[in-house]
Amino acid sequence: MSLREATQRSARALAAAGVEDAARDARRLVEVATGLGAAALLAAPEAPIDPAASRKLAEMLRRRCAREPVSRILGEREFYGRTFAVTPATLDPRPDSETLIETALKIADKEGWRTRPIRILDVGTGSGCLLVTLLAELPQATGLGGDINAEALAVAADNGRRHGVMTRMQTDMYDGLNGIDGPFDLLVCNPPYIASGEISALSPEVRDHDPRSALDGGADGLDVYRRIIPALTRVVPRGWAVFEVGAGQAATVAQLLRDYVPAAAQAGLHFRRDLGGHTRCVATEIQL
Repeated sequence: MSLREATQRSARALAAAGVEDAARDARRLVEVATGLGAAALLAAPEAPIDPAASRKLAEMLRRRCAREPVSRILGEREFYGRTFAVTPATLDPRPDSETLIETALKIADKEGWRTRPIRILDVGTGSGCLLVTLLAELPQATGLGGDINAEALAVAADNGRRHGVMTRMQTDMYDGLNGIDGPFDLLVCNPPYIASGEISALSPEVRDHDPRSALDGGADGLDVYRRIIPALTRVVPRGWAVFEVGAGQAATVAQLLRDYVPAAAQAGLHFRRDLGGHTRCVATEIQL
């Protein structure tokens, strides 16, 4: 069987299993199974696929047809131009969350944080993709990533080492803001924000493979915001907070911020949409 045939057959199998963008995933799995890049596959599509690569491809196809995400099969995910390890203990980083990074970096430019030391707090750090990315982009910053899952914290630390920021990064077990001492200049948070009753309707890739604790935000998806925002000014008395929000949640989160953060009520809030046009981030300046 040629590389072209292997790719085409893989795409048909994935499409039959209900996988979106089956052709893209097929190409990626063939690349990984053969160890060849996209350019090599295009240059010699009629080259035969060797038996070992064929067996590896068949196993990866079996898992993807069962709706396991490609990132879970490979154990890594691209995020903001970097590769991050992911495990069953961590949320699979989403392109939507890059909106949070873009928002935070826009704030950093406004505040002059690229050239001076700041402290960053990442609440519910998971794989550490947010904190590690921000530390890589802001070379004078230090940061703390908190999470309730020790296995996730180990992954975050591994990702910190992978990208050369671990000397400026600390990870530890925290539940929300409980026990965390400030002051921090920037807080970022991508909390679980799916309503409990909606989880069963999510795609199998999310429902069956992301940790439920990283998805379930309670009856209306807003439990974690209600826990964190009242204590926000204690850990960030002067700085910024950036929250990722689910579809339709921005207005409620904004009102919570106005209720508990004086600057949010006085100076207003900042909203940023993702590529799909959904309001994905709510940010507020904090000045006590």
